[in-house]
Amino acid sequence: MRLLLVEDDEILGDGLAAGLKMEGYAVDWLTNGKLADEALKVNCYELVVLDLNLPDMDGISILRALRSRKNETPVLVLTAKDTIPDRILGLDSGADDFVIKPFDLNEVCARLRALARRNEGRSAPTIEHKGISLDPASHQVTFHDIKVELSQKEFEILSFLMSNIGRVISRARLEESLYSWNSDVESNTVEVHIHHLRKKLDASVIRTVRGVGYIIDVDDD
Repeated sequence: MRLLLVEDDEILGDGLAAGLKMEGYAVDWLTNGKLADEALKVNCYELVVLDLNLPDMDGISILRALRSRKNETPVLVLTAKDTIPDRILGLDSGADDFVIKPFDLNEVCARLRALARRNEGRSAPTIEHKGISLDPASHQVTFHDIKVELSQKEFEILSFLMSNIGRVISRARLEESLYSWNSDVESNTVEVHIHHLRKKLDASVIRTVRGVGYIIDVDDD
């Protein structure tokens, strides 16, 4: 899952980016508000983690610009201001949730998972379909109640496809979700991961739509 982190504190940002990457997120980290606004115009992100006090363009202005473009990407705001007026301003400007500094990484990750669930229109913490049960919190997958060991990228591809059941997802869109800036991506990387997933689950779980992409079909019934 690709995430934009906007935080100008180098120590905090570096630690948070490293922690989020360990949780499996593909993180693009920026320290400048105007650059963040430009990045949101041209890139697709599943989540945004946004500080409010930024150089060149503050977080509230970024939020307002994002929502004015009808971009509904969930935004988790990081703020040192724990006052009701500040939270009201952020929520009314388009924020989805807040974390007050200093914060715990586990709480940030839990809130991000909750935002992802809400954005996908589901309430259950696990995703279940065609015998597959996927838990984003523990990064565990079972297939017909048998635990399946997946690599991080295999897990992320399966999670993305299961969050979009019934929709064809192109290879380019999968790559965009899986990799941050400056990542080295082999031309057949997605195909290799899909091949491994089919071997570990079942060949029929992920269907190729030739020339378009990949899909996990809805239930036949």
